[in-house]
Amino acid sequence: MIPPLQYLQHYPAALQDKIRLLQAQDKLGDYIAQRYPQAHTIQTDKALYQYSNEIKQEFLRNAPLLDKVHYDNRLSIDHHALGLNTAISRVQGGKLKAKKEIKISSFFKTSPAEFLRMIVVHELAHLKERNHDKAFYQLCQYMEPSYHQLEFDCRVYLLWDSDRNKKILPESL
Repeated sequence: MIPPLQYLQHYPAALQDKIRLLQAQDKLGDYIAQRYPQAHTIQTDKALYQYSNEIKQEFLRNAPLLDKVHYDNRLSIDHHALGLNTAISRVQGGKLKAKKEIKISSFFKTSPAEFLRMIVVHELAHLKERNHDKAFYQLCQYMEPSYHQLEFDCRVYLLWDSDRNKKILPESL
């Protein structure tokens, strides 16, 4: 039995086989570049905050306001943490205030624009739906109709990046 591909374990074997063939031919990068030729220009936390709020305002007007959105170097792709949505509760005066914060892995600073949008949509959906259930994924698709394809292709991108980084490491390590 062939082991499942990293990041793609839950996809059908036939789909994994197609990606495995591209991987063996060293064509994962070509696949991504052909489908997603444009990198985004959102490089600062301020720009990321504005970008996220624009999407939130378009689709989730009644969701809680975002207090902070930023890139985070500590979120590790290896641990499957592409983004985080947190609510930090603080006492201010006599009231308990919940600050909504979204962290996006710094990995996405250099990703195709569509992948950044997909991860922002994913984290914004958690403002309304906490669990990864049917309602959550319906909300993701409402905000980004290509959500499922983008999620799959982002996983292929992660696999390609992982392969590429393995080749860069010196043999002597």
